[in-house]
Amino acid sequence: MIDAQQAIEIFIFSVRDGFVQVSAFVAVTVLLFSYIQYRTGGRLITALEENERYQPLVGGLLGLTPGCGGAIVAMPLYIRGTVSFGTVVAALGATAGDSAFVILALAPEAAIYAYGLAFISAVSFGYAIDWWGLGVGRVDRAVAKMGRPLTDGGFATTSVANGGPSVTDYEGAACAHDHGKPEGAKNSVMTTVSHGVHVLWWFVAAAGLIAGVEYLRRGAPDVPLEFGLTFAAVFTVAGLLGTVASFYLHFVGRRFIGEGEAGRVREEFANAYETFQHAAMETSMVTVWVIAAYLLYEYSVVIFAIDIGGLAAAAGVLAPIGGALLGLIPGCAPQIIFAGVYAEGGIPFSALTANAISQDGDALFPLLAIDPKAAMVASIYTTIPALIVGVLVHYFWPFAQFGFGVVG
Repeated sequence: MIDAQQAIEIFIFSVRDGFVQVSAFVAVTVLLFSYIQYRTGGRLITALEENERYQPLVGGLLGLTPGCGGAIVAMPLYIRGTVSFGTVVAALGATAGDSAFVILALAPEAAIYAYGLAFISAVSFGYAIDWWGLGVGRVDRAVAKMGRPLTDGGFATTSVANGGPSVTDYEGAACAHDHGKPEGAKNSVMTTVSHGVHVLWWFVAAAGLIAGVEYLRRGAPDVPLEFGLTFAAVFTVAGLLGTVASFYLHFVGRRFIGEGEAGRVREEFANAYETFQHAAMETSMVTVWVIAAYLLYEYSVVIFAIDIGGLAAAAGVLAPIGGALLGLIPGCAPQIIFAGVYAEGGIPFSALTANAISQDGDALFPLLAIDPKAAMVASIYTTIPALIVGVLVHYFWPFAQFGFGVVG
C-alpha cells in the first residue's frame, strides 16, 4: 500500500522532474526547428515534402538528436501528410529519448555504438516500410478494431502496404479550435495575463535547461526538494513553476492567446514572437503528457513493487528482449532508470541497444494525442528491429563492453 505522504511526495517529485529532465530540453529543439521555419519561410518543409526518398533518413537524423525534441518535430509532419509513415518509424526508432543524456554523460562510448546501431536499423526499417509495407496494413486493421483515430484524416496505410509512402488527409481534418481567433480573446485582462505567463514560461524553461544540464553533468543524482540559492533549489523551483505554467498555457492560456497550433506544423510565422509561442505551446502539450506518464509510472512502481533493475538484469537472450519490451512504455522515466542500470554495470550492451531502438520517448505523445492508432502501430514497428538487433548483438557480439565494463 501507499500512504498519503508518499503519494504526495511522488506527485511533487514527478511534476518537478518531468519539466527539468524532459520539457526544458524539448523546448530547445522545438524552438530551433520553429525558428528555422520562421527564417526560411517554410521552405524546409516544402523541400522535405518534395524529396520523399530522403524522408526516412531525415526522420532518423531528427530522432538521433539527444532527447526527444527532434523526433517530436517529426510527428506533426506525419499528421499533416508531409512525410511517410516509414519516416515516423525511423524517427522513433532512432531516438534514444532523455536516457541518451545519461549514457552520454556516464558512458559516452556505449552511446556512440548503441545509438549508431539504432540510427542504422531505424532508417533501414523506415525505408523497408515505405517500399514494401512489411504488413503495416494488416497491423493497422488489427489496431483499428480498438477505436477510431481522433482526426478525420487518421492513419491511412493503404499505399504503405502497396509499397508507397503513407498518407493522411490532414488538410481536410477538422480542428476544434479557431487558431486565428482564440476563445475568450476579447477578455483583455486574461489575454495580458496569458501573454505574461508565456514570457515567464521561457525564463523558467531557460533556468530548467541550465539545471537539467548541470544535473546530467553531475551524473544524474537524486535531487532533494529544496528552496534557496542552491542547485537543488533552482532545479526544484524551475521544475514546479515550469509545470504549472505549462498546464496553464495548455488548458487556459490557449483560449486567450491561441494554442500556436500545438501538435501541428506551421508553414510560416509572422514574427519571432509567434515562433516562440508555437514552441511554448507545443512543449506545454508534451509536458502534460510527460507528467501524466511520470505519475503513472512512479505510482505503478510503488503500488506493484516493480523493479526495473531486476527486470533489466535478466540472463542470456532475455536481456535484449526485456530491453526491447520495456521500450514499449511511452515516456522516458523507465528508460532513464534503465540507462542508469547500464551505467552501473547491471545490464549487457545488447539490452541497452535493444532499448535504444524500441523506446519512443516523449516523441510518441504528440502523435498519441492526435492519432492514437498511428501511435500504437508505430510503437509496435519500432519494437521489431529492436528485438532483431538486440538478439543479433547478443549472439554475434557477446563480449561488447563499453563505458563501465558491461558485458553482453
